[in-house]
Amino acid sequence: MQKNWMSLAISGLSTVALSAVLVACGSDGDTPAASVPDANKFFNRTATFTVCSQIGASCESDEVTAAEIVAASEDGMTLVYSNSPKGEIGFVDITDVKAPKPLGALAMGGEPTSVTVLGAHAIVAVNTSPSFTAPSGKLVVVDIATRKAVAEIVLPGQPDSIAVSRDGKYLAVAIENERDEDLGDGAPPQLPGGSLVIVDVAGAPGAWKTRTVDLTGIAALYPSDPEPEYVAINDDNVAVVTLQENNHIALVDLASGKVTRHFSAGSVDLAQVDLTDAPRPNQVSFTQSQANRMREPDGVTWLSRTRFATANEGDLNGGSRGFTVWNSEGNVVWDAGNALEHLVARVGHYNDKRSDAKGNEPENVAFGRFDGTDYVFVASERSSVVSVYDMSQPDVPAFKQVLPTALAPEGVLAIPSRKLLIVASEADDRASLVRSSLNIYQYQTAAPAYPTIQSADRADGTPIPWSALSGLAAAPTGAIVYAIDDSFFRGNRIFEIDTAGKPAKLQREIRITDPDGKIAALAATLPAAKDANAFDATDLAAMVNADGTVNLDPEGIALASAAQGGGFWIASEGAGTVGEAARPVLSANLVFKLTATGVVQEIIQLPADVNARQQRFGFEGIAESDGKLVVAFQRAWAGETRPRIGVYDLTAKTWQFMFYPLDAVASPNGGWVGLSDITAMGNNRFMLVERDNQGGPDARIKRLYRIDLTGQADGAVLAKTLVRDLLPDLKAPGGNVVEKIEGLARLANGEWIVVNDNDGVDDGANSGETQLIRLGQLSGG
Repeated sequence: MQKNWMSLAISGLSTVALSAVLVACGSDGDTPAASVPDANKFFNRTATFTVCSQIGASCESDEVTAAEIVAASEDGMTLVYSNSPKGEIGFVDITDVKAPKPLGALAMGGEPTSVTVLGAHAIVAVNTSPSFTAPSGKLVVVDIATRKAVAEIVLPGQPDSIAVSRDGKYLAVAIENERDEDLGDGAPPQLPGGSLVIVDVAGAPGAWKTRTVDLTGIAALYPSDPEPEYVAINDDNVAVVTLQENNHIALVDLASGKVTRHFSAGSVDLAQVDLTDAPRPNQVSFTQSQANRMREPDGVTWLSRTRFATANEGDLNGGSRGFTVWNSEGNVVWDAGNALEHLVARVGHYNDKRSDAKGNEPENVAFGRFDGTDYVFVASERSSVVSVYDMSQPDVPAFKQVLPTALAPEGVLAIPSRKLLIVASEADDRASLVRSSLNIYQYQTAAPAYPTIQSADRADGTPIPWSALSGLAAAPTGAIVYAIDDSFFRGNRIFEIDTAGKPAKLQREIRITDPDGKIAALAATLPAAKDANAFDATDLAAMVNADGTVNLDPEGIALASAAQGGGFWIASEGAGTVGEAARPVLSANLVFKLTATGVVQEIIQLPADVNARQQRFGFEGIAESDGKLVVAFQRAWAGETRPRIGVYDLTAKTWQFMFYPLDAVASPNGGWVGLSDITAMGNNRFMLVERDNQGGPDARIKRLYRIDLTGQADGAVLAKTLVRDLLPDLKAPGGNVVEKIEGLARLANGEWIVVNDNDGVDDGANSGETQLIRLGQLSGG
């Protein structure tokens, strides 16, 4: 994936929308006008348009596609987005914001890098460069109504972003002439340098003229190689241009074509951040600091004639993990500092694999006035969220809310005339269950629907970081549930979550520890290893970290009854497959009895003949009921056709096993179907989550089934009763259907809840969205 479509800026607004924004934001004066905040209105997602549906309605193509930069027609009814992988622009009908419809695509004869709208036309910046050293490009003017190209304008290099002036007199195009990141160490200078192209809009598109603004020699860093990244235009027809790799910002008067001011983007001293990804375990501790971190801004937007904001994504060695408000004199008015890092951790979107890089990586920023209130929207590429800030006090952004997006948001577009916000997420990989999408949000008189879980602060004032939730267990009274994180962080915790409010409050973390050496003591019970594939004492040692925490794969959690001394039961999924050298057995499937403070008290093993069949899909859920533990295996083990339901008698300390009949695979993307969590219902009845391993438009099976173990003999094949199809519940939040429904619990009042595992916001594979869904009382449940 080339950089020039991985790090694009947001598109310009349509003329009508831009006019409304600029007039509303105080563009008739030199300072921004204060707006009146509305505490009852928020943005909520209404729909997600998957770009693959342009190819086929059911999105069954593996072809890589993308929505990167997005613009809207003057009436706000049609979206136009750039699709770099396919070399085209796409059109979407959003007349009904809950049911967007594909309108087809148009080839661009190159790689479209940005798009904006001027009147009846979409203006598309297209990269036609044969090489890094011979950059070239063009503007393609497209009639939106007919979806046909009507003119082309040659550009002097490779374009990255484009903006249109409010009065329609000018287009400004950032000519980046990006560097080859594989050449040497990828550092500049790599000539030719970039520039800014001004298009004078007069007459028919074919008659438009261009002027080039030289940007060399203005930056202290790599002055011979300016790399303009993004451009925005204010009501005075002054363009602000970010030169990301140069860590510089320039202001250009479009009428004269002169650089009127330029200045360094400077640096930030970051405190209370996490800068460490490895070695594991990584417990995401906001205790580190980083001095003089260059901002290296990417996206930029004007807030008024005299204020603008930058998203400080970073490149090379920079990136301040936040965004900055500037005045046109080049002074910092306000800087986010570590606020975005803490925010994404608080809502479960912290991407730990980016701790040692650029953190949440703010990519783009947009502005809009909605019903009298000014807002700034900041897209975080690596955390897949948009942070919304209230700008009622122009120099003091106030956090309003956070919105989930599909993976890797790039383009952000405000359409105040329709009370809409559009975000383009570019990542697309069907094999990884990732589909590029246009996220559609509406400004409403309604409470925010997201996040569904939000954490409290630790003693040092930083949020409890959380992610990768697996099983759930409800307290016997009240609205408290307990969740666990799985193997992602390799240092396991139990989370106490109060579900009484919205969002639910993750209010306490309990680290699992083994101070008494219970795990090491298992070595005496292991059979002599027969081959290198077998589970042995070395593997046991790896299950305890140097700091005393444990490195398990907890997939299921249950509260231990008073008869069992209280505390927790944890079902830890084994790793590896017996007899498969490529997947050696690194741990067995184990049940852990923990105290209420997370200390390992007891470990229960499977019988040796069952362990001999181990596959890598093992324990997924656990429940205690009537003196027995019941564990659900995810999938069938060697030589078997159905997954096991294991029943362990806590008094006799013996196992028996039944078999569960899974539904057949139904997804057009294939995959498998397996079990997740299990919850006791009393009287030997249990509720199970059965799901496929598919997400988004390929998801088909997300279901709750009830089983009854009364009178079931060892080896019996169980009957099951469908209680609820969860797909409608998973589609209701308006996003792509999440894959891993792995937590299930019934509260004391009989209400059922489910939660998904977001895979630890694994870089490039999961957006981090976590949906804790309240199902209410269930018929038959």
